[in-house]
Amino acid sequence: MKSKWFSSRAIFLHLALLAWLALCAVAAWWQVGRAVQGNALSFMYSIEWPVFGVLGVLGWFAMLNMERATEEEEHERLEYEERMRAEARAARARAEAMEAEKQDPLLAAYNDHLAKVAVQPKKKIWGH
Repeated sequence: MKSKWFSSRAIFLHLALLAWLALCAVAAWWQVGRAVQGNALSFMYSIEWPVFGVLGVLGWFAMLNMERATEEEEHERLEYEERMRAEARAARARAEAMEAEKQDPLLAAYNDHLAKVAVQPKKKIWGH
């Protein structure tokens, strides 16, 4: 088994990090030069680019240490998701049944009327 530091994915991440840090360093140096020339907004950018470099290092570290889920963990997750969906469907059905039981007959008639009105073709009441 390859080390997490020298797998093909890890080598790609190392190279991407080096390119990102070089880009951030060049951009920060450029912004410092512009700030010295009098561009006040570049002072903020000269601070921002090193922060982006640090965020790149954090992302590199997180991606390098990310572990794939085993088949057993994936199966457990799928079972859990299906169980939660079934519970949600059952709770929704219970809530709808309780709502239907306690609904006022007058309100039910009004809702039926609104449903019929909603499907009828609309008459244009403005203009010609």
